[in-house]
Amino acid sequence: MVSKRLMGAAALLLLAAGAAGAAGLTVKEQLGKDIFFDNNLSINRNQSCAVCHAPEAGWTGPSPDINSHGAVYEGSIAGRFGNRKPPSSAYATTAPILNYIRQGGGMFVGGNFWDGRATGEKLGNPAADQAQGPFLNPLEQALPDSACVVHRVCTATYGTAMDAVWPGSCAIAWPADVDTSCATEGAFVNLDAPNRAKSNLAYDYIALAIAAYEGSTESNAFTSKYDAFLAGKAFLTPEERRGLTLFNGKAKCARCHVNTGRTPLFTDYTYDNLGVPRNVENPFYQSTFNPLGAAWIDLGLGGFLESRIDYSRFAKANLGKHKVPTLRNVDKKAAPDFVKAFGHNGYFKSLKEIVHFYNTRDVLPTCAPGSPGEKVTCWPLPELALTMNTAELGNLKLSDAEEDALVAFMKTLTDGYQP
Repeated sequence: MVSKRLMGAAALLLLAAGAAGAAGLTVKEQLGKDIFFDNNLSINRNQSCAVCHAPEAGWTGPSPDINSHGAVYEGSIAGRFGNRKPPSSAYATTAPILNYIRQGGGMFVGGNFWDGRATGEKLGNPAADQAQGPFLNPLEQALPDSACVVHRVCTATYGTAMDAVWPGSCAIAWPADVDTSCATEGAFVNLDAPNRAKSNLAYDYIALAIAAYEGSTESNAFTSKYDAFLAGKAFLTPEERRGLTLFNGKAKCARCHVNTGRTPLFTDYTYDNLGVPRNVENPFYQSTFNPLGAAWIDLGLGGFLESRIDYSRFAKANLGKHKVPTLRNVDKKAAPDFVKAFGHNGYFKSLKEIVHFYNTRDVLPTCAPGSPGEKVTCWPLPELALTMNTAELGNLKLSDAEEDALVAFMKTLTDGYQP
């Protein structure tokens, strides 16, 4: 298992090396930023990418009320919810294209979304592939046609930047009823073949612009206290230093959240099943888009692999596995009392909770959701135990003070630190 976690670290660090470029945004990055924050790019013109990926919350969900409960965000159409907590969009551009490697018994590395379905195979960048998903997802921005995204970007005040970056990309002959079509679920924009081809290409450009912004220094900032410490410009407190030692050693964190090099990414971009319990408050259990209702199980990477002929033979071994996220900005909050959700389903409501879970999952007794002592003296059953990682967590033998030290260290990974 250790060999799994150490694989590819050098390659990942090479990807990160160019992340912190010159200050300011390029024209392409600014275009991507304008798109990222544009509420008009949803069927009801009320939801942007930033609704679920807000910088003040570490590029994830910004509502403490939602995070405190189901942790899944409502889409543009009222009453529709996705099935997972929004992952952070920061540092997502450093992920390699999803690929299978044979080291450590075989594993998948790279891709975006919790289940890896944004492979990067289409546009050469998993972040760009991911950017195209929410626009057309009926549970998210819910636009009925990719041409609707293109039309609204090209006709926006910032739309001229599309032609500046990709000349002629907005030279599309739009039908007179395009606005009506784009406000109607299940509709499509009536484009002839040449204009459809132009629109499809422009849609790819839009995704590449978003990825450019997500790869900019506004997103991949590398400005945490830990970065300053590595550069010799800050000192860690004794508790933070103790947490760092535990992180790299006894707590086994660095086996997955790789901490090597001058700009560590704190992920190896693999997938793991931690044995996280269900988040029983997830509204997806009651969604009309979920025919299984309360019986639904999040199959994670394995569920995606089942849909691929070339990868389906690996599906069973990867059921319930989700992407190992970066820990950068893991504690970034809009306010000191802000509640963040952790894990693919948002079951955990603090860093202390999730560290305690890693430490005691296999030690404390099992209890039903909502039982007294849940998350402190007992844990509910895992959502899916079949592929659960029992080698790197579950009984770490950490003291309460050591748990606190790990939390203190992870708080040093928040960007925006001022020495």
